[in-house]
Amino acid sequence: MSNIFEQGLDKNSANFTALSPVSFVERSAEIFGDLPSVIHGQRRYTWLQTRERSARLAAALKSLGIQRGSTVSAMLPNTPEMVEVHYAVPALNAVLNALNTRLDAALIAWQLNHCESQVLITDREYSPVIKQALALLKSEHNRDIVVIDVCDSEYTGPGDTLGPFEYESWLASHQPLDKLEGPQDEWDAIAVSYTSGTTGDPKGVVTHHRGAYLNAVSNVATWTMPHFPTYLWTLPMFHCNGWCFPWTVAMLAGTHVCLRRVEAQPILEAMHQHGVNHYCAAPIVHSLIYNAPESMRTGIKQKVRGMVAGAAPPAAMIEGMAKIGFDITHVYGLTEVYGPASVAVKRDSWAHESLSEQTRLNGRQGVRYVLQEGMTVLNPETLQECPADGLTMGEIMFKGNIVMKGYLKNPKATQEAFAGGWFHTGDLAVMEPDRYVKIKDRSKDIIISGGENISSLEVEDALYRHPAVLACAVVAKPDVKWGESPVAFIELKGGTTVSPEDLILHCKSLLASYKVPKDIRFEEIPKTSTGKIQKFQLRQRAKGT
Repeated sequence: MSNIFEQGLDKNSANFTALSPVSFVERSAEIFGDLPSVIHGQRRYTWLQTRERSARLAAALKSLGIQRGSTVSAMLPNTPEMVEVHYAVPALNAVLNALNTRLDAALIAWQLNHCESQVLITDREYSPVIKQALALLKSEHNRDIVVIDVCDSEYTGPGDTLGPFEYESWLASHQPLDKLEGPQDEWDAIAVSYTSGTTGDPKGVVTHHRGAYLNAVSNVATWTMPHFPTYLWTLPMFHCNGWCFPWTVAMLAGTHVCLRRVEAQPILEAMHQHGVNHYCAAPIVHSLIYNAPESMRTGIKQKVRGMVAGAAPPAAMIEGMAKIGFDITHVYGLTEVYGPASVAVKRDSWAHESLSEQTRLNGRQGVRYVLQEGMTVLNPETLQECPADGLTMGEIMFKGNIVMKGYLKNPKATQEAFAGGWFHTGDLAVMEPDRYVKIKDRSKDIIISGGENISSLEVEDALYRHPAVLACAVVAKPDVKWGESPVAFIELKGGTTVSPEDLILHCKSLLASYKVPKDIRFEEIPKTSTGKIQKFQLRQRAKGT
């Protein structure tokens, strides 16, 4: 039976609109159209121009039959074109599949087939691997795809064009859509992003317009971001759709500063030249910045705010950034929660603590984003909440609007991920008395030696405190006596030397003896394109496979 508040008070076009981050682009173009939107080498666009270019792209895609539920893939670095696909594809209610630019041909072909992509927009730099992927797509899956070639003004290297259309001329041949509208239903898919697939086929994480909108807004609240920020693209936009920051920057009418290569010198030059005041990156990228020669930072007068996620940041990284005056906010999340969905919210009282205590507090994964409904640490077997004692370990779990729809064509994995009405992250953590969460390790990264649990993160934290260590990773190796024992892979800073014995002694001063790695290996550490260390490869090395 209806009540008085349901009578004659229906939704209509005047009082209800489905939430979609596409609306941010229209607003910024309408109100702040004269302000800068994109900087890329010699190219400059305003918000009016970016909106028009995105609307032309949407019209061009529509002419190819792209519509609600169609998939458009992008193999692009952080360029204006990558910004534009994040605005144009959702405006057609189509689904964006941003490809990892480090993938091999077989995996690209697999993903294009799995998400049934109809159009691929690709940068000329990647033509060799894309050419192979297209051949595999045809031979193994009997699938064709329309290819749009991007000839970026800032790329002068080799590379063929593979499709019938060149991006700029293709846009010029279409009149822009009147409006970037978004979906009728905010639950519609906005993107499909693939997990790494280290133990089998990757899983296609399907996200929706509502979640992307709310996470974009949460980014603003989390960082207390001002209007008109200047944002540097050190984080690949293909990674969780750039943690929703393509839409966050649009919301605030900010400036996207594009970057094809993530290296210390171009990062710091961009900060100096363009007044960059916000950027996001994995810990290894922040380490590049604070380990760069001081001369590279000359001229950076503005306050620079960095967001770190993608891996648990070592204490040495947080301390290093604080020492050079960069303000770092630590967030945590996964592809399944649109990138970051929790934050180590800084309290005013922390400023009175010692640097080491501030580092400890800021190094926690923290509390849920303001628009995420639930985050806690549960016993994965009983789904009972662990006590907030900083000792009892459980699994981090999320629920709310900033959680994926599920895994594409994988109902079993979806059901398992949502068991008990929570999203299971697979990350083991404790909840501290202030209800801030602290990760102890991924469940697969815990080392069990002689029946004792060793957190690889704790050992890595100790190693990072040695002044010669640039990067490190600790994994388990088989041990006849103990079952498993920790082995440490180390990359040293340029111009430094240290012996395995010195590092072992260093660890003994900080750790219980059973946690100290006896095997130290000085080797290059494999990393993803976002700077995340690929421990599965190191585990294989440790096993001798």
